[in-house]
Amino acid sequence: MSDLVFEIPTARPPAELRAALEEALARHLPGGLFVRRWQEDVLHLSGPGAVGTVHLADGKLIGRAELSLPASMMRGLIEEKVAEALRQAAG
Repeated sequence: MSDLVFEIPTARPPAELRAALEEALARHLPGGLFVRRWQEDVLHLSGPGAVGTVHLADGKLIGRAELSLPASMMRGLIEEKVAEALRQAAG
């Protein structure tokens, strides 16, 4: 099992972050492999071998993910794609 944590600073207002985050994740993680579900201000993601959350706290987008097989074998690629999506959403 492998854990990922992302902290990306943002000045974007929370009202704009939701749409920006959805768009960025769709662009960087295409194909519908990840199921996305909002629970209040927390985005829950799940897919083959991965579960995670993204939320806004203290002016940062905070992302956390747990990777198991087969996703942990692609940790570098997943880390790169998620980090880029969060940076894009953060503005």
